[in-house]
Amino acid sequence: MDGTVVAVVLVAVLALLVLRSGMRVVNQVERGVVFRWGKALPHHRQPGITFLIPFADRMRKVNVQIVTMPVPTQEGITKDNVSVKVDAVVYFRVTDPLRAAIEVQDYVFAVGQVAQSSLRSIIGKSDLDDLLSDRERLHEGLALMIDSPAAGWGIHIDRVEIKDVQLPESLKRSMSRQAEAERERRARVITADGEFQAAQQLANASRIMSDTPEAMQLRLLQTVVEVAAEKNSTLVMPFPVELLRYFDRAARQFGSEGGSTGGTKETVDAQPATGGQPALDVPPAGDGLLTGDGQSAGHGHSAGSKSPQPVDPRLSTAVPAPTNETHGTGA
Repeated sequence: MDGTVVAVVLVAVLALLVLRSGMRVVNQVERGVVFRWGKALPHHRQPGITFLIPFADRMRKVNVQIVTMPVPTQEGITKDNVSVKVDAVVYFRVTDPLRAAIEVQDYVFAVGQVAQSSLRSIIGKSDLDDLLSDRERLHEGLALMIDSPAAGWGIHIDRVEIKDVQLPESLKRSMSRQAEAERERRARVITADGEFQAAQQLANASRIMSDTPEAMQLRLLQTVVEVAAEKNSTLVMPFPVELLRYFDRAARQFGSEGGSTGGTKETVDAQPATGGQPALDVPPAGDGLLTGDGQSAGHGHSAGSKSPQPVDPRLSTAVPAPTNETHGTGA
């Protein structure tokens, strides 16, 4: 009886040991590929506790997390014959653990080698400007080149990025001079455009001010207010432009009136006398008296000169010409 109990206890212990040896735990970030007698089972084991047949099954765990793998710096010559050094980074993960465990011996090493060769190839097919500015397109092309062989290994390439592009020092200096010249050109164009627009606005403002002279005076007052805000400056008031224009208009008006009155001949139209006598025509002012024979006797006149002068027949003496000057003594 005692021997039977001991035998049962021994069998139970052996069964527990066998079960313990065949029990495996698969983590959440892993998948288990089971090989039974060296042959892979068609389905992988999910996370949790799984049991294997002792001495018959062997399980290989495959990590399905995203792997970040840096690509070593690759030196190459671009399409426009520029020597550069480029490094990148690859993000990938395992989508089919069974194929990743069977099709390739070390999928991480394999993806690294494909990434290096693809990076060299993409450098030779691209220009320097593309490597510096159009990286998104290069990232897509590089990811497609790496994903083509990796898809057969049960691996998906999530993203490939070029981290840095190292250029020769001479090329860096040339590019800096080119960028400086381009910035100076744009600055000059912007300055010229600003001057052109300012000239247009000033022309429009001048036309408005010419139509309304009061606007010029208001602008002058505004300028005075702006200058007067600085307490450490001396303000000199200019002569008002409007006052000058007033004087100019007044001078022109006075000149036109004086020319119209001074250029006409002063004549005196006398009323006709009774008895049918003709009207008296008084000549302009002279220097002497008029005698009966029409000669002028006075200083400053020639004695032999004769000029017909109208004489009033009703008077015995000649009518003197109206004048404001002092007459000379008759000869």
